[in-house]
Amino acid sequence: MQHGKYRFIVGFLVVPLGLYALFVVWPFIQSIYYSFTDWTGLSPEFKMVGLDNYKRMLHDDVFWKSLQHSLLFALVLPIVTISLALFFAFMINVGGRRRRGGPAITGVRGSSFYKIVYFFPQVLSIAIVALLFQFAYNPDSGAINSLLRGIGLDHVQPLWLGDPSLALWCVMAVLVWSTTGFFVVLFSAGMASIPAELYEAALIDGAGRATTFFRITLPLLWDTVQSGWVYMGILALGAESFAVVQIMTTGPGGPDYSTTVLVLYVYQKAFRDGQAAYATTIGVALLVVTLAFAAIVMRLGRRERLEF
Repeated sequence: MQHGKYRFIVGFLVVPLGLYALFVVWPFIQSIYYSFTDWTGLSPEFKMVGLDNYKRMLHDDVFWKSLQHSLLFALVLPIVTISLALFFAFMINVGGRRRRGGPAITGVRGSSFYKIVYFFPQVLSIAIVALLFQFAYNPDSGAINSLLRGIGLDHVQPLWLGDPSLALWCVMAVLVWSTTGFFVVLFSAGMASIPAELYEAALIDGAGRATTFFRITLPLLWDTVQSGWVYMGILALGAESFAVVQIMTTGPGGPDYSTTVLVLYVYQKAFRDGQAAYATTIGVALLVVTLAFAAIVMRLGRRERLEF
């Protein structure tokens, strides 16, 4: 069985690893190279400028604002999204009352329907979700302010996306709404694999729902939670945040750069301002932030693996 084992393994890995190197690793290497040039993104001619782009980035106020917003996304969105998803998944799978003649552990009534409802935002494109909420946030004819007027709160009419102090939180709320359902389904699948005997033994010992969650569900689901945390952080730093900010906000990234994130700033410098080299420099910074985030989460979340 050992004869030709390594040739067999290499035969399966060489094509996917080659494609990964060509379409993922090589573009990263190119970006790092271009960050030391003055390339505009259009001209085939450019020259090396050393660390000039990095010095410029360190003195760029918009860059630091964008970095602050991206870090806020990476910190707040995973915490809120994962927490909500864990709560909903626990209630769907374990949080119901025991019914006469039924199992000791059950979810709330209509749990299958709730799973479909929570997952529904995943069916919609993030662009469609952003457009829908852009209309909802409209201060004059949007659904939110119309609702406030309908219940007699005419004096409470925020500008939402037009208010620099609210715009970023409005964008984050959209991302929470659009991603929570995916993690609800993911965590529900993990909870369904936990033996019911563990919950029944805990109930016999007098454990409540909170104790059951923190002593049984969360430890046995920790690997899934950790993976979801990293995945959500990458979404918050990357494509999801770019799409929502680009579509929903004025500018985009306004008002007054209050919603500009790093990935949007990269796009603007490359395609709006024709400064591809400087854009790749910011992209390198974004790469460092993303790798650091994943490393910190994996390091802080490391614990002994529990099996059942």
